[in-house]
Amino acid sequence: MITSANNQQDSRQATEGLLHSADRAIDSTRNQANHALDVAEEKMHNLSNSVKPAFEKLSRMAGDYAHQGMDMAVHAKDRARESLSQYGAVTTRYVADKPVQSVLIAAAVGAAVAILISSARNRNRY
Repeated sequence: MITSANNQQDSRQATEGLLHSADRAIDSTRNQANHALDVAEEKMHNLSNSVKPAFEKLSRMAGDYAHQGMDMAVHAKDRARESLSQYGAVTTRYVADKPVQSVLIAAAVGAAVAILISSARNRNRY
């Protein structure tokens, strides 16, 4: 019986030793995992801090380009309006100075457009 009691006690001690070793292994793994997460978090924070200024710079540049594009479009519109106004004034002056030639030119252009439209219709039929 003493041997049986000794075996039970040895088994208990071995089991407790294994449990203690398992606890230490779990604690060690937990500590390593926490350390790895801390390192990853720090790296992500550093990356975020390094990317943020570049993103803000790109955002400002995009806004500047958009503003420049809008300014260029407004300027082009103003130039086109000015050119059309000048062409209108020149045309009005030409018609006032040479009314007969203006009517003949308008008739010729009208006839040319009519011929083009007629030939396009005839081509579509066949």
